[in-house]
Amino acid sequence: MGTKAGHTKYIETPERLWELFHLFMQWVKDNPYLVQDYVGKDGIRVDREKQRPLTFIGFEKYLALEGIVSDLSSYEKNLDNRYELYVPIVSRIRKICNGEIIEGASAGVYNAMIASRVASLIDRSEQTVKEEPRIFKID
Repeated sequence: MGTKAGHTKYIETPERLWELFHLFMQWVKDNPYLVQDYVGKDGIRVDREKQRPLTFIGFEKYLALEGIVSDLSSYEKNLDNRYELYVPIVSRIRKICNGEIIEGASAGVYNAMIASRVASLIDRSEQTVKEEPRIFKID
């Protein structure tokens, strides 16, 4: 698909982007992490499957490994007005990923601190340190 200035889009249509996200969700489901663990009094080594998180960064990594595109920021920000129809799709994908992480952290599947950072939901509290003036006596 051609665009202004002769550039082509790596993801031809918003529908294709949505389709690629569905392929990524299936890939995540089909490819859990294998974690080594040792169980029992004899410490027998076993491999346990751990659910892979569904993240926006992971989606970009998936697209890069598939040779499609490595960064979706142009599609998300629409800086040169070439990606207007993609913006709502990228926003929906980001919300789905953040929702999965938050729900997974709430259920104890993922580390809550890491999940809050990935989803940009970290609680921030300000602390003010009031320094008292120092009075020095010279005798």
